[in-house]
Amino acid sequence: MKKSYLLIIALCTLMLLPERAQAQWRLGASGGATYNWYCIDTHYQNDFHYDGAWGWNAAVFGQYNFKDWFGLRAEIEASERNYRFRRSGIYAGTNYIVRNTYVQLPVMAQFSFGGQKVRGFVNAGVYAGYWAAGQYKGTLYDPMLEKTSSVDAPYIFQDKKDQRGDFGLAGGLGIEYRFLEHWALHAEGRCYYSFISTTKQYMEVKDYRYNTTIGMNVGFAYIF
Repeated sequence: MKKSYLLIIALCTLMLLPERAQAQWRLGASGGATYNWYCIDTHYQNDFHYDGAWGWNAAVFGQYNFKDWFGLRAEIEASERNYRFRRSGIYAGTNYIVRNTYVQLPVMAQFSFGGQKVRGFVNAGVYAGYWAAGQYKGTLYDPMLEKTSSVDAPYIFQDKKDQRGDFGLAGGLGIEYRFLEHWALHAEGRCYYSFISTTKQYMEVKDYRYNTTIGMNVGFAYIF
């Protein structure tokens, strides 16, 4: 009977060995550029225009691979979600960029495919974020004075108006190159799709505003 138990334990150990060989931790960092669209219904304000704008992002991450093709990844990321505001008509000349900095935590599953050195991957999951800071920079036009003035000032948050918490979907597509036994480089294109309006609905006319952000990143990882 004892020999049977020992045989079963030995077989189970042999079955688990490949799983353990495939499982691995990795830590790394990445950074790059963002392009953000500020989606808003301007209602009757036909002279209000919101355009996309570039920004930056930087992140550190940890990932645990259960298989060579499947892992879980968590990041701490700082990211700009910028947009440009301009007016037409009698207010033409008002044109400034709004720089919004978010701190966010994406948690994603990663599915990878390919060879030992070069592999493609897909990330899919969710993120939670916090609107940490804002900045205006550009010009304002006063039609009464027929004068254009410069503006460069921090955004002052209003508790009644601003929704600083954020949540949404995160997903990306990329490629990884493992150039040494424990080191790898990667490049990724990623999208963040927010479910949360940046404005609270305290007025009778609803004013929903959403960010959709594309990130283009390069980074590295140390594989344990």
